Amino acid sequence: MFKRNFAKFNQAMGFQRSSNWQKVQHGNDLSTNERAPNSCHPVTNEAVSDDANYSSWMVDHPSALTSFDQMMKDAKGKKIVVFLDYDGTLSPIVNDPDRAFMSPEMRAAVREVAKCFPTAIISGRSRDKVKGFVQLNNIYYAGSHGMDIMAPPRPVRSSDGKYHTVSLDRKGNEAVFQPAQKFLPAMQKILKELEVAVRKIPGARVENNRFCVSIHFRQVRQEDYGMLEEKVKSILKHYPDFRLGWGKKVMEIRPSIEWDKGNALEYFLDTLGLGNCTDVLPVYIGDDRTDEDAFKVIRKRGLGYPIVVASSPKDTKASYSLYDPSEVLTFLLRLARWRKSSSSSRSLSQVWGVSS
Repeated sequence: MFKRNFAKFNQAMGFQRSSNWQKVQHGNDLSTNERAPNSCHPVTNEAVSDDANYSSWMVDHPSALTSFDQMMKDAKGKKIVVFLDYDGTLSPIVNDPDRAFMSPEMRAAVREVAKCFPTAIISGRSRDKVKGFVQLNNIYYAGSHGMDIMAPPRPVRSSDGKYHTVSLDRKGNEAVFQPAQKFLPAMQKILKELEVAVRKIPGARVENNRFCVSIHFRQVRQEDYGMLEEKVKSILKHYPDFRLGWGKKVMEIRPSIEWDKGNALEYFLDTLGLGNCTDVLPVYIGDDRTDEDAFKVIRKRGLGYPIVVASSPKDTKASYSLYDPSEVLTFLLRLARWRKSSSSSRSLSQVWGVSS
């Protein structure tokens, strides 16, 4: 809390440089290590130094709340599309991944945003699992870091080979796109081997996210980290078509294909008929390393709001920041309220035919 207030004090005193949404700033080369807020501890020289670092970092990644009015002023007349990560963004990071519940207030905020803008959640979780957490029907979902997408049924690219065949649901209202479908049998083998291999490591947990497998070690003793990593890598070496990635206290195994959350963002824009529009403004909010791929896509487009959720300095391609999920909630509520009060508001059905 001290850290956040310190940063906001600097903003209020005019120590923060404004950020232009059309020119996304580079992040500072700072540590990506996660650390807990120090609001419950006495103020020490180290704490003051940490807060100063965070405040300095926010010069290049200003608060999306403090910058909200200017952001919306620049957004007028543009088509906003909202993309959200789940864990650490809409819900807090918890020890038990099966209990990463979003609050009723957050669910209501996402529902209201989706009434105003096309909205999609892109998560590392399986699509069915994240949909079970969110429990909303007026948004679209992408699971497994974008390798399992439920999107509008529009023609997809074929001549360049970037997009693959999709299948429609029973009513023909939505299309399922799974670029890693052929890797599913091997993924299931890896899952079974991992479950056996890590069973004897206290606190280790394997999560089936369908097109990727997560190995959680938030509750693993630090002295067992090396053993766990060794067991995971010993299995993975027999599967050259898969790679190992890292998140917040989690290892993830996924197919080695050129597909990530950034590709998923582009896919959604294409299927919404907005891929080639020059007046589309993607808003992407996420906290994890995998969200950086989406931030990079927005940087490349030169138009959009990549927003990182971070309580400490981190190297990021985002141009704005929010401190934690509570600030995400505030931002989403303000975004929906702005849209409803905006004179440029138009029917969502013109962009995205989804019932609320």
